[in-house]
Amino acid sequence: MKSSAKLLGFGIFSRELVYISSVVILILSSVESSSFNDNFDISWGTVTMLNNGQTAQLTMDKASGSGFQSKKEYLFGIVSMRIKLVSGNSAGTVTSYYMSSDASSHDELDYEFLGNLPGKPYTLQTNVFANGVGNREQRIRLWFDPTAGFHNYSILWNHKQIVFWVDSIPIRVFKNNEEAAGIPYPNRRPMKILSTLWNGDSWATDGGRVKVDWDIAPFVASYQSFQVDACSVSSGSSLPCANNWWDQPEFQSLNQYQLRRIHWVRKHYMTYDYCHDTSGRFSAAPAECAFNP
Repeated sequence: MKSSAKLLGFGIFSRELVYISSVVILILSSVESSSFNDNFDISWGTVTMLNNGQTAQLTMDKASGSGFQSKKEYLFGIVSMRIKLVSGNSAGTVTSYYMSSDASSHDELDYEFLGNLPGKPYTLQTNVFANGVGNREQRIRLWFDPTAGFHNYSILWNHKQIVFWVDSIPIRVFKNNEEAAGIPYPNRRPMKILSTLWNGDSWATDGGRVKVDWDIAPFVASYQSFQVDACSVSSGSSLPCANNWWDQPEFQSLNQYQLRRIHWVRKHYMTYDYCHDTSGRFSAAPAECAFNP
């Protein structure tokens, strides 16, 4: 089974449904990309274009970090970015790739890559904000060198669940239990796609004990293959795009293969889960923890 769809401002990609042990997983493969400048605005700092606008490089030095954001806002669908992180001594740097709404009680879906000393693994922190409430951090160590080449980081967002992916592996799920349990879920506010490279050495590496080495600046993170298949909407508009592929039953929960993969990540690579921090930040696990894999 194979189909394709016109990307909203990003060219075209195909959606291949691949059967593994009689279950369906989603694989996104890029067929065509359009230029960075067609889809994003530079929001601050120095962003360098390479490969005829197909690659963007964010730069951080002692004077400033940098960032860009999408020209459009989206409500439900899938977004994807290929990223190569800061190499060498990246301690204190934070490379972020996320979606965020503009409202004060905002929604936000975060990837934050926490730099480290050479030879030590990057930490990937994810977070979910719904109706202005966050504090839902999870951290994993990546099982590959994210500075040696580009890897794909995707967010599938529909009415039933949000899934964070690293390449084709799901690493986190946040289910919609707003009606069943009164837990806020990002389902009303359109979000932009943003990326930044910034100084987080007050907390990012070993709890802030390791600082940025400015003698080796500038620091550079690279981005390619900007992809989105989602509803492009304006703030305050009515909910669009009913009956899309991402809301079909096979995308409303993880299948057995995907559940095995996410449990593999949690068993071998997870270093922090807010749901288990009941002796520190929380007296009891937050309500949504009972519903998410």
